[in-house]
Amino acid sequence: MLKPVVKWAGGKRQLIDEIFLRIPEKWNTYYEPFIGGGAVFIHLYNENLIQNAVINDINRELVNLYLTIQENHCDLSMELKSEDFKNDSEVFYNLRDEFNMILGDESQKIRRAALFIYLNRHCFNGLWRENKSGLFNVPFGRYKSPKLPDEEFILSFGKMLERTKIKNEGFESSVAGAKEGDFVYFDPPYMPVSKTADFTSYSSSGFCYNDQKRLSLLFRELSDNGVNVMLSNSNNPEIHQLYSGYNIHVVEARRNINSNPDKRLGASEVIVTNY
Repeated sequence: MLKPVVKWAGGKRQLIDEIFLRIPEKWNTYYEPFIGGGAVFIHLYNENLIQNAVINDINRELVNLYLTIQENHCDLSMELKSEDFKNDSEVFYNLRDEFNMILGDESQKIRRAALFIYLNRHCFNGLWRENKSGLFNVPFGRYKSPKLPDEEFILSFGKMLERTKIKNEGFESSVAGAKEGDFVYFDPPYMPVSKTADFTSYSSSGFCYNDQKRLSLLFRELSDNGVNVMLSNSNNPEIHQLYSGYNIHVVEARRNINSNPDKRLGASEVIVTNY
């Protein structure tokens, strides 16, 4: 049973049962335009429900990781065995600097992917955050014994991705090929429930209310074309308004961003479906 290869803020592992209860009875191709850690995609794969899939994310380095696992899993496994990857704050910041220096370097795809996993497993709370220059800037996490994925895990993950198309595009173009009978699951950066709850810096461009509106229009367009569409978001009055006319299910979920586990309280979210 595969698990996500990276931690991801807003990941759906805590909500997976509620989502699984509401998936369509059947579909052709599965699309996930905001793949993140891929908890839903992986769960559907574990349940033998994925035949063909298209996954996408705006985060170039996350997409590079998935492409590297798909195309070069053996080389990545070897790179992850490097003695460079120590659980030490000085090592962490040196490797973070290296990672930021080679961002987007096509000749360093495997090294970038390995560094991405290392930083994700060793940084504060597994967050991904960029500054305005697009550089990764999350501090050291001070975990006792974080582990990197082993060769067997990388191989199995690569097998899952064999029949998957991986994109690095905007959410609209990523589902341009969706047809009647397909299934699209949207898990965008959530609409903040308060001014202090705004965490949308998954990329340097952020995700604003106008993006939420564009997404709702795309949801309606896909629905009109016979595509099965599901969306997760915060239980916010504006979200209810944007998706009025569809099935809006309010569910309880556990939030995992707070550094203090005792303060990761339950919060209501919504799952919207057009079926």
